[in-house]
Formats: sequence, C-alpha cells, structure tokens
Amino acid sequence: MKIIENSKVKEKAYIEKLENGLTIVLIPKKGTHKKYIIWGTNYGSIDSEFIVPGEKEITKVPMGIAHFLEHKMFEQPDGTNSLDTLTALGVEANAYTTNDHTAYLFEATDNFYEAMTELMDYVQHPYFTDENVEKEKGIIGQEINMYEDSPEWRVYLNAMKAMYHNNPVKIDIAGTIESISKINKETLYKCYNTFYNPSNMVLVICGDFKSHDMLEEINKRLVETKSKGKIKRIYPKEPDDIVQEKIEQKLEVSQPLYVIGIKDKNNNCEKEIVKKHIAIEIILYLLMGKSSKLYKELYNQGIIYERPSLDYEFSKNYAHIMISGQATEPEIIYEKMKSEIENMKNNGIDKKDVVRIKKMIYGNYVKEYNDVGDIARMFLSDYFKGINSFDYLEEIEAINVEYLSQVLEDVFKEDKMVISIVKN
Repeated sequence: MKIIENSKVKEKAYIEKLENGLTIVLIPKKGTHKKYIIWGTNYGSIDSEFIVPGEKEITKVPMGIAHFLEHKMFEQPDGTNSLDTLTALGVEANAYTTNDHTAYLFEATDNFYEAMTELMDYVQHPYFTDENVEKEKGIIGQEINMYEDSPEWRVYLNAMKAMYHNNPVKIDIAGTIESISKINKETLYKCYNTFYNPSNMVLVICGDFKSHDMLEEINKRLVETKSKGKIKRIYPKEPDDIVQEKIEQKLEVSQPLYVIGIKDKNNNCEKEIVKKHIAIEIILYLLMGKSSKLYKELYNQGIIYERPSLDYEFSKNYAHIMISGQATEPEIIYEKMKSEIENMKNNGIDKKDVVRIKKMIYGNYVKEYNDVGDIARMFLSDYFKGINSFDYLEEIEAINVEYLSQVLEDVFKEDKMVISIVKN
C-alpha cells in the first residue's frame, strides 16, 4: 500500500487501488474506541448528462436522480431496510448526496464488522422495482415541498440562482417534483451500473486497526466486478458573469436571513487549490471574523448578533464564496462588505492579523484529526477533488501577505457579488 503521512499530526494514511479500480484509504488511529467507515461514489446531483463507458450516445437523466438512488439503496428484496438493520446493531448509520458525490457511512463502537458486512452488501446489491420507485416519488416529493418552505434553504438556493446561469449546481440536489416524476427503475439501474462501479468509488475507514488486516476484511466482502473505464461527464458552459445581483423572497422569519455570494472561476483542484482555499479562508476572517473591524461595527450597531457563516464551496466544475447569517439590515452588511474589500485592496493587509488568523485556522485543522468521522469524511471529499487532505497542514505555512493580496484581487470582485435575502 502507498503511505502518505503528516508529522505535525502524527497521522498516516494507507492507500490501495485494487484491480477492479476501487480506491481504499485506511487511517489507523491507535487508542480510539470508535471506527468510522464511509463508502463514496464520485456521483452527485450535477451529473445528469454523461456517456457510459463503451457507449457513444449521450445519456441524459432527470435532475435529482443521484439523491433518489441514494434513498433507494437501503431497500432489500425481503422487505427489510438496511438502515434499520444497522441501527439494530447499535451503530450510527447514514447516507448523503452532495453536488459531486454520494456516500454511505456508519460509526461504531461495537459490532463494526457485522455492520460493515451489511453496508458493503447493500451498496453492492441494488433492488429497484416499479412499485418501490413509485412509492419513493411520494416520499421525496414531500421532502422537496418541505425544503421549498424552508427559509434557510430558499435563501441559499436563491443565491446560487443569482450566481449561475447554466451550471446544475443551482438546482436543488433532490431535483423537482416534475424531474423525479420521470425516474424509473431502468434509469436507476443504468445510473447505478455507471457510477457505482468500483473504479468510480472510494472507501475510507478510520479507527484502531491494523491496515493489512482491514484490507483483508474489505476484500472478503467485495463482489467481483471489473473496472468499466472512465465516464465522460457533460456539463453546460457557464459564463463568468453573474445572473443578477439581488434576489429577495418573502417567507415567515423572525429576522431577515441573507446569503452574500461571490462567484469564482472553476478550479483544477490540484495542489494550488489548497493554497487558494486557505487564503480565501484567511481573507474571510479578516473581513468578518469576530475580531474584525467590520464585525465589531455591525455588532455594536445591532445589525448582527453573531458571526456569519463563512464558506468557500468548490469542485472541479464550480467555485463560490458564501457568507450567510441573520441580520436586521442585510443590505447594510452587503454594502459595508463591498467597501471593506475595497479598503483592504487599497490599504493592504495587516501582517499581524494574518499571523494571528493563520494560527487559529491551523488549530482548527489539527482539531479535525481528533475525530475519526471528521478524518474519514475529509479524506473522502478531498479525494474526489484531487486533494491530499494533509496538504492543508503543509500549505498554510506558505501563505503570505503578497499571496493573500493576489487572491483578494482575483476573487473578491464587486461585479461577481450577489445578495439573497429572505424576510417577512
């Protein structure tokens, strides 16, 4: 097995690529009571147009099918549900779908190998019928309607619609009532056979075990499958400019919600993206961290009561900054943030502030290595982005004021900014 390690957190990851194309990442953590397993496929909500390996024609499937497929994976021919089986074993099991991947997971103190057998069995044996697919449409339809009425979800999705013209990242991961109505068992099997091939999947386990023993346990539970080759994914072309600067929606909220978005260019997701990600994180803390001038001003004026959420979301096909929270006057935050970005560009970035924030962010990175779940989820998500998770601990040292100034100029542009507001 290939070994990657980081001396700062004293962690090693053992990586093995099997003949069938499956990538296995094992992170032994001696002395931990829990083990965490996550099995993911590089298949998310944006993958609705593709060419199956060995075929020439383009396959186009309804939006929301990746999420629909995730829901259906637990159902078994004997009428049982694998999620119930795992819960009965005393493990915390779940699954989720994002824009770029789907994952099945559990965390266990006891019965890990019994639960591992169940997880690896249901992920490798889908069971779809006309009846259970029709039943699921009603369940997911209720979920879509529930999110339609959620102010937190609407303010986020509206910001995405303000930024993106064509990129499917602007569409709800669950799809729409209309799109899921077109899903059938044949399409589900086609998507499963295309994207759930081992060559498109990564299995990550973190906990107290010996890597070679765990690899043997995995191999015992794998169904013999051959790699099918590379899937050609087709995405619409996305212009650099935004759609509109402001979207406002009226829903019942105690205080206005807002999301300020900044549209960025696509990333190649190689080593440079790690450095860029860290730089954006630092700049966001300089702008709106609890110790920032702007945050203190807005807090003292009673416009905000807590620090907003600061995120940089990115994949191989999209990238954007999201600043979100509650405020009495979101428009004031938006205008003041634009002014503060301009001030920072004109007056420069304070080196002392950068040193302080880098120490805080580095501490947060190190803390992630205390939890087996955080470690496993991080390695899975980063792997699909083409990133070695340990690089964050190394690259942060290379960030200086000059590089931050360059990222500030390149990414934090006023003509790429949008604001979404939900209020009464």
